[in-house]
Amino acid sequence: MPGKRSSRGSAKGRAARKSLSIGGWLAVLTTAAVIGTSLTAYAAYYDIYGNIDQQNIDTDAFGDRPSRVEGALNIMVIGSDVRTGENAKYGEAEGERPDSLIIAHISPNKGRATLVNLPRDLLVDLPACEPNGDKPGMSAQRAMINTPMSLGGIQCQWKAVEHITGIHIDHFVSVDFTGFKGIVNSVGGVRMCIPEPIDDDKAKLHLEAGEQVLEGEEALGYMRSRYAQGDGTDTDRIKRQQEFLGAMLNQVMGGKVLSSPSNLTSFLGSVTETMTTDDELTLDVMSDLAVAMREVDLGNINFVTAPNGQAPDDENRLALSEPKASQLFETIAKDESISGDDGGSGKDGGGEGGGSGGGDKKEKVAPSEISVEVLNGKGTPGLADQVGQWLTTEGFQVANTGNPLEIPAQTTIYYGPGKKAHAQALADEAVNATVAESPNLGDTVQLVLAQDWEGFTSNAGSSSSGPGGVDGTTAAEAKQKCG
Repeated sequence: MPGKRSSRGSAKGRAARKSLSIGGWLAVLTTAAVIGTSLTAYAAYYDIYGNIDQQNIDTDAFGDRPSRVEGALNIMVIGSDVRTGENAKYGEAEGERPDSLIIAHISPNKGRATLVNLPRDLLVDLPACEPNGDKPGMSAQRAMINTPMSLGGIQCQWKAVEHITGIHIDHFVSVDFTGFKGIVNSVGGVRMCIPEPIDDDKAKLHLEAGEQVLEGEEALGYMRSRYAQGDGTDTDRIKRQQEFLGAMLNQVMGGKVLSSPSNLTSFLGSVTETMTTDDELTLDVMSDLAVAMREVDLGNINFVTAPNGQAPDDENRLALSEPKASQLFETIAKDESISGDDGGSGKDGGGEGGGSGGGDKKEKVAPSEISVEVLNGKGTPGLADQVGQWLTTEGFQVANTGNPLEIPAQTTIYYGPGKKAHAQALADEAVNATVAESPNLGDTVQLVLAQDWEGFTSNAGSSSSGPGGVDGTTAAEAKQKCG
């Protein structure tokens, strides 16, 4: 069984895309706007609210819908890639699609909020949509998650998100990216730590390393930049965008924006000038939500990405990783905490030699001495790439990632002659990994991931802020300072 591999999967093999990606920053508009509108005693806020373009969404046409949980609110946040008007200078694109797509789950009674990023490259099974205005509609099909908006408008996109996630959507907010620069400037720019110099002509971004305040075009370029930072994948860019959003939210909630009527007016004016919502997201709804949410701790505002990996039928696209994606969606749909019981203190045995305690003397092996091949198991498409990336950052020598020919029932680390200590050192980094000998292996140990994978014992790599190791962070962790 171990030692055999069928094919290599690489997140870096995805084709280059021309569309912009401003990512998670859009979700801040929902949170900041509803907090700001608690000061509705100022007549100016009613004028600002009048800037918002509103649409009627016929949710009755959806048929059966997911159940709604009283006291919670789910807002579909769309970053539109429309290229008309002022957006035309950022390139050409046919129609209009979500360049970023987020479910903002707001639970004021429980004092928390969760923003779930749905990567645009996800291949999903989409429901049929009727024609809508100048949109032709579409038949049920398997396509990218942002396809419905171009064929059936926001109403079709709304229906599709509910169908895919099982989460009841209450409202939507859509903003095009030309207003982003004004929004960032209205809060005085966003302070970020740039670990390495960035030289990205495509994003028109050239930054030195170090702590600095990003404004206007630089901020937009940072959110667009993909291939000049990290591993060049869209999922890696989403992480940076979530960090930017968290840093921005820290400034909005902890700075002078909310304490000064003039600053707040400027900020909300920038937000609403390019905003579209459904006509049921009224000023009263925003205000009521603001009153309930204004005391929420930044540590209870979570940013997560729907678990995903390389699509088995298209190496240039993503697929939801099951069962983790469904577990996350169900948690949100039920208005439960994504933290769960993930904060355990280590492993329970973990198979042969499992656990770090006990009196047995173990050979210490440094990560740099361990060569490991990381392989996907059933129901974990693309997870090997994510795990491999973390192991690399921790100093392990990742020889390869891909898919095994045969899959064990539980996550297993296989080792060849003389490499038991290497396998056990790797197992010590995992929450639940069994080690087993495989005589046909050489110097490289083999980590085969199964559906029971729970991540790493270190929070730096486990992405354990959500159920089953969901990738994400909190607003409190996004304070950007170098060193």
